[in-house]
Amino acid sequence: MDVAEDMHVVSMSVNGEPVSRSVSSRTLLCDFIRDDLQLVATHIGCGEGVCGSCTVIIDGQPARSCTLLAVQAAGSSIVTIEGLNPDVGLNKVQAAFQEFHALQCGFCTPGLLATVHSMVEARLPADDDTIVAHLSGHLCRCTGYVNILKAVRSLLAENAAT
Repeated sequence: MDVAEDMHVVSMSVNGEPVSRSVSSRTLLCDFIRDDLQLVATHIGCGEGVCGSCTVIIDGQPARSCTLLAVQAAGSSIVTIEGLNPDVGLNKVQAAFQEFHALQCGFCTPGLLATVHSMVEARLPADDDTIVAHLSGHLCRCTGYVNILKAVRSLLAENAAT
């Protein structure tokens, strides 16, 4: 197959900005985000969708960018961790992770923050079964999850109170 025949133009919204690029049909979404768009906070861990480090928000739902092709995301609205960052300071998910010491090495952090942001936006209940189910696709080798659970529980409880 001719390499030129393997190229496709993909258009999508990334962090609220329209993006259109020519990519190979085999380009993973995580590689497109990191290499083509230079948004390097999305981490690539296992490359199989198991660890959750590459999680981004696609059309409001957390998704593993290492198991999706860029062409599959055409027409979608994607939010990366960079898109969740306020111009100044921390967003409420970041602040809760800081308050509850839910961060350590930081490798899993972008994926966790994206997933938790989606949970907060969906106004999920603050019960442990819900939290554990939604975070079960994330591997963190540093924190032991206790403080992550505390941070998420706090955010979801705050949502319920408003």
